[in-house]
Amino acid sequence: MSAALDTHANNGTNVALRASLAGLSWLNFLVALMQTGFGAFLAVYLTTHGWSATAMGLALSVGTVAAMVSQVPAGLLVDWVPNKRVLVAGAILTVTGAALLIAGVPLALPVFTAQVLQGAAGSVLGPAIAALTLALSRQHMLGERLGRNVRFAAMGSAVAAGIMGAVGLWFSGQAMFLLAAASGPAAVLAVMMIRRADLEAAPARTTHRGALPRRARTEPPVPVRQVVLDPCLLAFAGCMALFQLGNAALLPLAASAITRAPGAVFQVVVSASDASWSPLVLTARLSELVVPASIILPQLLAAMLSPQLGRLAHHWARRPVLLLGVAVLPLRAVLLALDGAPELMVCYHALDGIAAAVIGVMIPLVVADITHAHGRFNLALGVVGLAASLGGAASTAIGGTLADHFGEATAFFCLAGVGVLACLAVMFLLPETHPEPKPLRQRRPA
Repeated sequence: MSAALDTHANNGTNVALRASLAGLSWLNFLVALMQTGFGAFLAVYLTTHGWSATAMGLALSVGTVAAMVSQVPAGLLVDWVPNKRVLVAGAILTVTGAALLIAGVPLALPVFTAQVLQGAAGSVLGPAIAALTLALSRQHMLGERLGRNVRFAAMGSAVAAGIMGAVGLWFSGQAMFLLAAASGPAAVLAVMMIRRADLEAAPARTTHRGALPRRARTEPPVPVRQVVLDPCLLAFAGCMALFQLGNAALLPLAASAITRAPGAVFQVVVSASDASWSPLVLTARLSELVVPASIILPQLLAAMLSPQLGRLAHHWARRPVLLLGVAVLPLRAVLLALDGAPELMVCYHALDGIAAAVIGVMIPLVVADITHAHGRFNLALGVVGLAASLGGAASTAIGGTLADHFGEATAFFCLAGVGVLACLAVMFLLPETHPEPKPLRQRRPA
């Protein structure tokens, strides 16, 4: 009788945990859907309102700088606040407000303000969602669960790109940001699906100190200075800074170049079957078709690959998998420099799906390795996020300036050179952080 009751209780616990994991998946999907418009679509939106490449790059950099400044404080905040769900919900509502602001007034001050709000909120969302994942995942399946996060986020970005592209074609760029804002309430509902009891049961699934509830921690937290100056963490942060320095400007620059190219605006005539009806004429911008495709294809590829890459990183090693993703950057940049035709641009950016899958999985996974003993997981994520934000801010600003003064091809070649440096840094500066790699044949099912 007792065994039967225990089995029933365990089944109920598993059902509850599955519900929380489903909420986590939907949360990743909806947050990605909301934030898709703040990248390449914002570049197109601002370009159509007469913004130059330099001004557009500055607007994108403002948000990146806001994220940069808030990364480490956000990591400390997420470490300190016990209820991570409240932080996630607040950040979602902030992103919603930023999208409404851009949609309402596409002028310099409102756009810069919205970028600041979105950058700061994103600094909280990243580590907070990673902290929820760490608490809900079994230790041996963390890589695969992070891969599932990337899968649902990629699906959200792909869906958003498709819908926003159609909305931008049929209505206006303003409608894209209204759509992003409308996703906010649904994302808050996804947060509510994650049960607090499942988060507090984390010690049954993992030994990572960062996943322990505060009342279960018997030792004082490791000093901030010790975490920030960890050599392995600094090496990893440097690699991510170089990667973002080369990567962040690629798609915005390509989208802006297509928007300004001859023939960027064209008309599509939709004939009616009844000759008495007047034909429907749609005015479209090439960027409104190419940019969504350049986002959708890599996101679909990332959705397919990310869980497998998470398993590979767990059973093999971290550094080779990370190098695979970083090496895509210089190849993509060189291809864009040699021929930026719209149809080829879509193919080139499909390669970004590999990088997106790898980076999305490896950043929290490597940081979890580094912080397993002392538990300052979110602070360490903030340090890596700060480095990546520095690289991203410099990338969009420098890339836009190079494109304005020397042309897009020169800008792309420079970004490719940075990508080569990032590969060398991963190969020679970053130590392997995997504690116990195992043969692939010992892989356990999800």
